[in-house]
Order: sequence, then structure tokens, then C-alpha cells
Amino acid sequence: MAEKTANYTEEQAKQLGELFTAGKNVDELATKFGKSTRSIIAKLSRMGLYKAKERTTKNGTVIEHKEVLIAKICKAANFSVDQAGGLDKANKQCLINILAALNAKGV
Repeated sequence: MAEKTANYTEEQAKQLGELFTAGKNVDELATKFGKSTRSIIAKLSRMGLYKAKERTTKNGTVIEHKEVLIAKICKAANFSVDQAGGLDKANKQCLINILAALNAKGV
């Protein structure tokens, strides 16, 4: 079995981290190191320096998964997720409306 070749030397990784924390953007670093943008992002992520932006909707609110909405509905209605049979088949906007109605009633 062949040995793995490291994509980045220790010196390159150190320099990459320093440049990124100094404010260089990922595209500039990719050009400087002759690597793809994805490679730079992956290396910085493994180093704990790069965090992806949180995805948002068109109006700027954070995207909530259906499972999270169902859990919030169950908590507001005071029943377990096991008792929520079928809610997972409802569309997301319906779940948002149910949660809003429960919150409006102060439940």
C-alpha cells in the first residue's frame, strides 16, 4: 500500500493559518498556494479556523429543519415527538404556521 503524500507541509499550513487570520480571503490563498478553493477551505476547517456561513432564507432568517420545528411544536403542545405522528409529512410552511399559532396563544 502506498504512503499518503501530504497536501500541505507543516510550514505551508502554518503560513496558511497566519494569512487567513490576518484577513486574506480563501480565493487569494488558493492562488498563492496553487490549490483549489475547496482544498484551502478543507484545510482551514481541519485547523479549526474556517467556519461556513450559516445558511439563511431570502429574508435573512436562519433556516430551521422540519425536525427542529416538530420538536418545538411538541414542546409547546406538551406532548412527545412519538405522539406527533404524521407531522413529519406536513410541509414546512404548515409547521411554521402551527408553531406560530401555538406561540400566539401562549401555549
